[in-house]
This record gives sequence, structure tokens and C-alpha cells, in this order.
Amino acid sequence: MHTFQLAIEDGILIATFDVPGRSMNTITREVMADLPALVERIKTDPEVKGCVIASGKASGFCAGADLGEMNQNLGGGAASADADSQLKAAFDAAFTLNKSLRALETCGKPVACALQGLALGGGLEIALACHYRVAANDNPKLQLGLPEAKVGLLPGAGGTQRLPRLMGVMAALPLILEGKSMTAQEALAGGVVHALAPSAELIANAKAWALANPKAKAPWDDKEFRVPGGKPHDKAQQVFMMGNAMLRKQTFANYPAQMAIMQAVYEGLLVPFDAAIRIETRYFVKNMQRPEARAMVRSLFVSMQELNKGAQRPADAPPTDTKKLGMLGAGMMGAGIAYVSAMVGIDVVLLDQSLEGAEKGKAYSKNLVDKAVSRGKMSADKGASLLGRIHTTTDYADLKDCDLIIEAVFENREIKADVTRKTEAVIAPTAIYGSNTSTLPISGLAEASIRPDQFIGIHFFSPVDKMQLVEIIMGEKTNALALAKAIDYVLKIKKTPIVVNDSRGFYTSRVFGTYVSEGIEMLAEGIAPAIIDNVGRMTGMPRGPLELNDDVALDLAHKVRTQTMKDLGAAYEKSASDDIIRRMVEDLGRYGRKNNKGFYDYPADGGKKRLWPGLAEIAPVQVNEAPPPFVDELKKRFLYRQAVETARCFAEGVLTDVRDADVGSILAWGFAPYTGGPLSLIDSIGLAAFVAECDRLAQAYGKRFSPPDLLRDMAAKGETFYTRFAPKKAA
Repeated sequence: MHTFQLAIEDGILIATFDVPGRSMNTITREVMADLPALVERIKTDPEVKGCVIASGKASGFCAGADLGEMNQNLGGGAASADADSQLKAAFDAAFTLNKSLRALETCGKPVACALQGLALGGGLEIALACHYRVAANDNPKLQLGLPEAKVGLLPGAGGTQRLPRLMGVMAALPLILEGKSMTAQEALAGGVVHALAPSAELIANAKAWALANPKAKAPWDDKEFRVPGGKPHDKAQQVFMMGNAMLRKQTFANYPAQMAIMQAVYEGLLVPFDAAIRIETRYFVKNMQRPEARAMVRSLFVSMQELNKGAQRPADAPPTDTKKLGMLGAGMMGAGIAYVSAMVGIDVVLLDQSLEGAEKGKAYSKNLVDKAVSRGKMSADKGASLLGRIHTTTDYADLKDCDLIIEAVFENREIKADVTRKTEAVIAPTAIYGSNTSTLPISGLAEASIRPDQFIGIHFFSPVDKMQLVEIIMGEKTNALALAKAIDYVLKIKKTPIVVNDSRGFYTSRVFGTYVSEGIEMLAEGIAPAIIDNVGRMTGMPRGPLELNDDVALDLAHKVRTQTMKDLGAAYEKSASDDIIRRMVEDLGRYGRKNNKGFYDYPADGGKKRLWPGLAEIAPVQVNEAPPPFVDELKKRFLYRQAVETARCFAEGVLTDVRDADVGSILAWGFAPYTGGPLSLIDSIGLAAFVAECDRLAQAYGKRFSPPDLLRDMAAKGETFYTRFAPKKAA
């Protein structure tokens, strides 16, 4: 065998799961080929009284299916004139693992599983097919779960059937639908594992159980078995009734995998187990054929994994390691950047105009540390060490040993130029200077620098400790070494880097702005604000455009618009949203959530926000009802407006890699994840159909929807973004 190492101890076959060349076990083609052989050995070898499956990896048991291989197969396969034969072939291929695990479960001998770390997705499904599971009680990183739903899939190797039969529907459904993980203690309490033991004793524990239980079998293979909490047609009926309602409320039917999970669990629990896993596989295959599954697996796993490995890093640049960071500005962004940097061992010089301001920025880290320590997620010593790495100051001379500078001062070109000159007067010639600006072009800011080739944009998102993305912006003169340094730093702080070229608003701020602006355009048209925000959420966006405007701050939006008008002069194209924002900020002093009044009112006591009644005077309501066709039109405006702007970024060279566009959109502002990102959305619609619809929208609502020539050219040639601009493969 290639992926299991076998040895017999006291009549028990110890099968050590160890995929060659991998730091973590995943279910590869080789694993799929080895499993039937392993089952046959257990079943037919007279020396084997039972089996213990354990991992040979220190990182854990198994992280699930190899989604890279799965991505290659999604929607693939040779075309066949016989659709039924093609569907049967797809079913047979998908049923392979389910069939192997069922054979393991019914081999006639006891099979135990030792879980010392991660067991996710197919990894947990292998464990669930064993008769006994013992998990490590001394590994804080141990996680057990079925996360497939997070990437648009459903468990396809018995997970939708075994977990509800062990835990009951009420406990199992949320875990499967949301992809949540369990700790060892939670799994024991839920009946998912049978025992806990120290890592060093797991195999001995499992072996002892196998020797003591020669006639073990799965609970559901006992005629007296009853599903905990009842079946769907009796005691568990209410769970499904409420579950369907909650699912619709939370997903707006945008995620086919979640609905397929509900159906597979419901139908599977009504029939014997062998029929149940066939039902699961049917739903698995049906879901895999949907564009949402392909797009989500590609963007949320394959592309993200490639970016997290530095796919955009210059191949010939030498490795770099940020050891001391100079953080200019101790506001919310600067404080957050200081925290995530100190967390990974980087020394930070946190500089602000006043020592009081710098200390306030450091206090942000202290609050996070105190919270982590109180919850047992960080030791007091580690917390003290982290805080000790953050040095507060007002003296630029303290920056002299920093190898990377990140500036996050007020969004004003003159202020940024001043701190650039003061910083470059003291830092080493080799140090890289990064600006955290969210809108001002990097090339313009670099004019204040005496070494613009070492000047780069490093754009974080708030709150920094929670947001995964960092947008790196190349100025006109930025060199490859600066890019390598920025990417290496972002990877070191365990975030996902995307790389874009310089432009006003770059990529993320520019395209995110179209979503919130389209909401204000609708407001100006007289559409009721409740309809606007509700439909925004229905598209799959995390929040409505008006409430997002409030969150970001209306006065900030007004400052950005004012600066853009000043910079562009006559070239600036005014819109109805400009006047609404100006009146809200200048005339009414409504800045958004920051001062408890924007498009919404925010009670001082922390009560539920409510739409501001005065909006009716600024934008009189003319449309107060939203029948389905009207809702569909608004949804299309939201999604197509962002998608066409993304295409413009590609046409203008701001974006050069489809992965940056799709992954960046989901991580930065929560662009409808089920689409896989705006370029995946365009590809799934089809270029010709998308261009035609954009032309219609432009005629109806304005030229902001007009497709760039790039889209027309691609449509004429029958191309897609993922074929014409296929990501470069790693060497």
C-alpha cells in the first residue's frame, strides 16, 4: 500500500495512515485505491482479530478530501450521448469512498480509530465508519467536523447519515449545515467519540478495546437501534420544520449544498442505512454538478490555498523576514496591525503624534490579550511577551532599525507626505515603506519618497485581527523586492495576500464602493430604504448597502468623494448619491454608526437600530412594494454593478490574476460567496449573456453598467476569464 503502513501487534492490525510527501493526510486517489485493499486484509487475514487506524502525521488524522483533485474533476468527464450512462458513471465514482467505508464497517471484525489531531470532512467520515473512536485529550488543536458546506459541498462518505444517527438530528444538523468543528470534549459529550486519552496512549487504548470487543458492529446495524431524538416523521419533525425556515432566512436559497444536506438527512433517516448512503451520494453528485460548487471549491479552497502559499510572489526574489516593524499611526488600523505583527514574534515600534495616543493603540492589544488569557486561548506568559514586543514612541529616531514600515495615518496626502519624509530620514536604505491607504493612489503618495521603488501599498481591513485579507498595491516604480517583502510579511502574519496595480481605490475599495453607491442610487430613485437593504442581503452580501455606508462612516465617504472630485476635476462624473451623502454629512451631521446617526438611528443604550424616518424628506419614497420580478432586478443591479467594475479593473490592468479578483472580493467585503466571486459569476452566466444584460442595464440606469471592450471581445470569442486568464501554475 502507498498510504497505509501495516503492522500486526497481538493480533490487531495497526494501520498507520500516512500519505507520502504531505504534511497532512488528505484523501487522494491513492488513498481511495488503498482502502478496499485494507478492508480485504482485515476481513480475510486469519491472523487479524481487529484493526486500529491511526495517523502517521503529527499534524493530525486527516483533513478530508483532496479538493485540488476534486476541483479538476468538478463538472469534468468525457461527454456522452447517453446522459443516463454518464450520470451512472458519476454516481459510481462518487460512491467509491462510501462503499469502501461501508465495507470497513461491516467487515465482521472490530475496527477502532485513534484521533490525535484534525479529523475533518472525509477524515471524520473514515473515523465514523469505525466501531470505536478515541480522541486525544491533551491536544488543544484537535478538531472534529464536517466543513464541506463552507465550500459549497456536502459530506459524501456517510457524514450526513452517521452523524445524525450518533447525535440526533437536532445536534447534528447545525454542525453539518454550518461546517462547525467540535473539540474532543464536545465530541465525547455528543457521542461522536467513545473515550478520551493522552496522545501517547491512544493506540494502546484503541487496541485494548478491539481485543475486548471481537463482535463489534455499528449501532445502526442492530435491529433494536433507534435514532436519538427520533426520526423525521415523528419526534424530529419539528427540527426539520424550523430548520427549513431558518435555512431560508439565513441563506435566501443561495446555497444549494445546504438544501441538499437537509434533504439527504431527512430522506436518509427514513430508510435502512445502505439505502441512506446511496441517497447521500445522489445528492452529492447532483450538487457537484451545480456551478456554485465548482466556483466555491475553486475560489474558497484552491485559489485561496495558492495565494496563501505566495502564488503572486516574484519567483527570483530572495526570501525576506520582517523582524522589526515601524507602525506609523496608533489608531484602530495601526493598533490592529501592531497586534497581529507582535503575535507572530515581530518587534513593533508603534509611533503616534502623542505618547498618550501611542499607549492607547497599545491598549488595544492589551484588551485582546486579556480576553484571550481569560478564555484560556493564550497563556499569561505568552500575552506578556506579546505586549513586550510593542514599543510606543513619538520619536522617529526609534524607527532606525526597522526593516519594514507601515503608515496608517489620517487619509490626507499632505500628512502622509510629511510622515514619509520624517521616516525616510532615519530608516535604513534597505527598509521597505508601505502605506495602508485605502483609496489614495500609491504612485502619488510615493512622490514624497526619495526611493519610490521601495514604496508599496499594504492595505489592511478592519478589524485587522479578524479580517483575513491584505491588498498589496504596486506603484508605478515599486520593485520586485518590495513586493516580495510585503508578501513575505503578510504570509508571516498568517493572512491572505492579493496583488493589484495602482489605481484610485485600487481594487477592493473601488468595487466595494459600487455596491454601497448603487444602494444610494436606488434611494434617490425613491425605492424604500428597507427594500434596498433587504434585497442587498438577499443577493448574498453580508449587509445591506445603506447599513454598510453607516458602518464605514458617511463622513469618510464624503471626504473620499470630495478628494476624488478635486483630483479629477472636470473628469469626475457626478451622481445622485453625491448630493445625498453631502446633505447627510454637511447639512445634517449624520456620519453613520460612529455618531449614532446615519441612514439608521442607533440608540445610545445599545438597542436595535432603526431606519431614520427623516430619509423620506431627503429621498421621498415612490416604491414601497417589491414583487419578485422587481426584487430580481434589484439583485441583478447589485451583483452586475460589482462584476462589471471588476471587469473594468481587469481591462485597465489593475487586476492581472483571476484569483486576486475572486478571493479578494469574498474576503474583503463579503461578495456573495456562493458565486465564487465576480469573475466566476460572469463566467457562470456566460460572457455573451452578461454583456447583453449589462447593455440593457446601462440603457435603463446609466453608463456605469456599460461593459468594457474587454468583455465584448471575450464574448465574441466565446472565452471565459478562467480560460483566457488562467492562473499561472506554480513551478
